[in-house]
Amino acid sequence: MGWPSRPARPFWISTHPYLPVTHAPIPLVDLKAQYASVRADVDRALQGVLDSTSFIMGPEVARFETAFGAWCGAPHCVGVSSGTAALELALRALGVGAGDAVITVAHTFIATAEAISAVGATPVFVDIDPVTYTMSPAAFAAAITPVVRAVIPVHIYGHPADMAAINAIAAAHGVAVIEDAAQAHGATIEGVRAGMLADVACFSFYPGKNLGAYGDAGAMITRDAALADKVRLLRNHGRRAKYVHDVVGFGERLDTLQAAVLLAKLHYLDGWTTARRRLAARYNEQLAQVEQVVLPQCAPGVEPAWHLYVIRTAARDALLEHLHANGVEAGVHYPLPLHLQPAYAALGYARGAFPVTEAVADSCLSLPLYPEMTNAQQDRVVALVRAFCEGCG
Repeated sequence: MGWPSRPARPFWISTHPYLPVTHAPIPLVDLKAQYASVRADVDRALQGVLDSTSFIMGPEVARFETAFGAWCGAPHCVGVSSGTAALELALRALGVGAGDAVITVAHTFIATAEAISAVGATPVFVDIDPVTYTMSPAAFAAAITPVVRAVIPVHIYGHPADMAAINAIAAAHGVAVIEDAAQAHGATIEGVRAGMLADVACFSFYPGKNLGAYGDAGAMITRDAALADKVRLLRNHGRRAKYVHDVVGFGERLDTLQAAVLLAKLHYLDGWTTARRRLAARYNEQLAQVEQVVLPQCAPGVEPAWHLYVIRTAARDALLEHLHANGVEAGVHYPLPLHLQPAYAALGYARGAFPVTEAVADSCLSLPLYPEMTNAQQDRVVALVRAFCEGCG
């Protein structure tokens, strides 16, 4: 399937005769629109840090940790330099290292596996559920061996994994569970927020996330005070006193400026999540009759955070080209699964190892979705998808 070749034209010009001729581009996520909506709060927060000059471990870090932990429902929150650092330090605090294995999925950003590799452990990939695209509990159970110390289910696109099943399997085998909640700020299962669904959870505050900093930032949350203390020690060069280092640690502290931005934006997160859910429901309604696409589905009892709105279609690449040609910045998350990445070739996986993961990677397409998106913008995306599918027959 696909469109016939056509002469090149500016990316904002419609290629369909029944759509308007020109449009402003529609981004995948609009950080400029978001900044405009929070400018006063963010500028005030940043100015406060500049005035105090407390750039490293300033009071905003502890204030954000308290506020975000409370928002998640967690008694302990430790801010770190990135979501990747949160995963790595959580694994180290749990004692995972060389000779150990950690189970995760191949349908995720590479940071999930990088953290495992960074501590000297071996990533063991498993397939995903064909409906939610999260870790298959049955595949997890089948992959457990005596050297498996932990499992990292990923709440992909903001939809939580089947944590009840995964936790039960893990508990039966003495395996620690770490939620990769990098895309799941505010997602819930039966009213319980992501971050409180396992032993420990790790969040990313990369700028494009549902709660994003203005640079790299992350956090680990847990009910375990001892585990939180270990991560605090590790993130700050292994020290509690200025020049006394109890262990060999790392420079993975949450930057004060980023903590100030996050603290200013946290007030808006519930409203942004509501907007994302409204837009996702609107996509579902308007695309329901388009036979060529598979819409995202939610497991019972789950309220996703809708970090991304991901459809699937056999004509993914052609539809992506069509949207780009018409000024819509759709994307693909993720086109090459981790088990097929050159970085993990030494693990010996081959195409065909995880059929569901590979099928999703070959057909998934992320449509624009952000809280500031207007109905008119969304209507244009829908019209372009429909027009393409009508042309495909």
